[in-house]
Amino acid sequence: MRRISFHDKKLLLLKRHSLIIMLKEPHPGRVKTRLGSEIGMVQAAWWFRTQALALIRRVRDPRWGIFLAVSPDVEGLSSGVWPIDIPRLPQGNGNLGVRLNRLLTLRQGGQVCIIGSDVPDINRTRVWEAFLALRNADVVIGPSFDGGYWLIGARGYRALPKKALSFVRWSTKFALTDTLATLTDRRVVQISQLGDIDDLSDLKKHAFSSEHHYLAHCA
Repeated sequence: MRRISFHDKKLLLLKRHSLIIMLKEPHPGRVKTRLGSEIGMVQAAWWFRTQALALIRRVRDPRWGIFLAVSPDVEGLSSGVWPIDIPRLPQGNGNLGVRLNRLLTLRQGGQVCIIGSDVPDINRTRVWEAFLALRNADVVIGPSFDGGYWLIGARGYRALPKKALSFVRWSTKFALTDTLATLTDRRVVQISQLGDIDDLSDLKKHAFSSEHHYLAHCA
């Protein structure tokens, strides 16, 4: 399995656009636990793995480089679950804000966007919308319907203040509002609002679309 190498770090520095996908190892009871409490932990973990792999396929594009930010660090770096041709970064220690800030400031120039892995409607068009927004903004955010966000991006490490993403109430309806409060002196653009999958009601909203038939597999 590929850990990030010197060549990969050079690519991260040189590529104008970098897309980082945050991933957890898909073990039952570790991922999508709210969904798991309704459909079973094994089924929820299977859904997460299937969705994450489908997402990776959907967002591959020559316009940007892709990196996988994995957790837990050691297990994720050597995992056989994720595509072996995509370089990996450890998420490292700290709460979500600390980890996001660390990833967003890995490079001095160029644009970095970070996405989660549980949003079925992320595709190349949505990702490119974010990179285009960064041409005229310091930070871009893709809001979600539950008060959080499915994407955050920045135009270089100087685009973020030192205390950006501090004191955010993660996994609550206040996550987006709290995040914006740490960026009041930056130009922030919000793009398309998308929904993530946290529980069975979210899953049902996507069950009968032309692209997603998750309930059939989780039954």
